[in-house]
Amino acid sequence: MTREEVFETLNGVFQDVFDDESIVVKEETTADDIEDWDSLEHINLIAAVEQEFGIKFSMGQVVAMKNVGEMADIIMGQIKD
Repeated sequence: MTREEVFETLNGVFQDVFDDESIVVKEETTADDIEDWDSLEHINLIAAVEQEFGIKFSMGQVVAMKNVGEMADIIMGQIKD
């Protein structure tokens, strides 16, 4: 899976979790950029991303993620083509 495909998939997950078809995530997207992204939605988002990609984030990875680009880096490191 390419980084572009990871972002396309993440876009779908974000749109589903936040129920907003207009969301388009970028490398630098953070919780500050999405109105409903609070701590509870963050948990839902992480669970949805894990399910979509068939991966499991460690607590350290979740805490260390500063933006969607870093999330994509972790995903890319865990998935296989």
